[in-house]
Amino acid sequence: MKLKLGQDSPFAVALFASPAVLLFMLFVALPLLLAAGATLTNHRLMSPEPTRYIGLDNYRRLLALDLAVVEPLRDAGAVLRDEDGVRYPTWRQVRRLHPELGTYREAFHLDLPEALGGARWVLAASDPLFYRSLINTFLFALLVLPLQCGVALGLAVLVNQKIRGRIFFRTVYFAPVVTSMVVASIVWAFMLNTDRGMLNELLRGLLGDPNAGPDWLGDSRYALPAIALMSAWQGAGFQMLVFLAGLQSISPELYEAATLMGANAWQRFVHVTLPGLRNTIVFVLVSTTLLAFGLFTQVDVMTSGGPLDSTSTVVYHAVRSGFKEQDVGYGSTITLVFFVIVLALSWVQRALAAKGEK
Repeated sequence: MKLKLGQDSPFAVALFASPAVLLFMLFVALPLLLAAGATLTNHRLMSPEPTRYIGLDNYRRLLALDLAVVEPLRDAGAVLRDEDGVRYPTWRQVRRLHPELGTYREAFHLDLPEALGGARWVLAASDPLFYRSLINTFLFALLVLPLQCGVALGLAVLVNQKIRGRIFFRTVYFAPVVTSMVVASIVWAFMLNTDRGMLNELLRGLLGDPNAGPDWLGDSRYALPAIALMSAWQGAGFQMLVFLAGLQSISPELYEAATLMGANAWQRFVHVTLPGLRNTIVFVLVSTTLLAFGLFTQVDVMTSGGPLDSTSTVVYHAVRSGFKEQDVGYGSTITLVFFVIVLALSWVQRALAAKGEK
């Protein structure tokens, strides 16, 4: 078969695409199919028991939910109280009264005010840690997305100015991106140390209080925001370069026209820069969201999912179940369900962005 230059050929297209298709099939499609098959079994690592087909039991174990209404403890009709407020039965007592909840554990609860009956609504699950990890993952994404993208856009605008040393600053701001995440996590763990961490030492010096400074990684209120801050610092440099490329693609004539019309710097940014970066912003938001949902290394190095599972994420929970607990079938189930959730959210995000462009 003779080929001419400039003429499309199915054979040539297949030849050029075959390396990428082969790598995709080998490292993406095949592992995905193997994981999907493992979700239907009880496969465990280093187990003397043979692997058995168990159907959808792993999915039932992962997704099973139930809502229980727990009434407060009463004595002669009066609600019992202690120093923490209204007293309720323990979850073990609730399960004794309701045997159908025997395999469930408390995930979240909501105490209603006494005007509405004072009952406690308990959301119970077979694996409550999965739902806590899912909420932690979304909270992390909500924290890191505006912080990282906002810092990256600000840095891009800064280094896009015609100032001396801008190449140096671009290099400095991009340096954390090429730093190993494990190394960065260890350094930040030292910086956030309660007793001798640099951040708490700085707070004590500024406030003059030797006890100032929270337990950044040991307090459930601060651990996840601290990891989000570290992640935004490490990843903002990459988004900065993407925004910088978008800024340099905007025609200078648009800024000149806006200046001649009397627009100030803020008005030029809002009416020229942001519309010119629409496609870039969509790309950065989608890519940053996907990276945020894959949070694992920082949690594994800095907190190991603690304190009180406040930093446990879905990926960390899947790895812990699959490798530390050696339950490969269940870990694969967590991974596959989370893959479907992320895929659906990415599709919604892209659809909203496309609708905004119209």
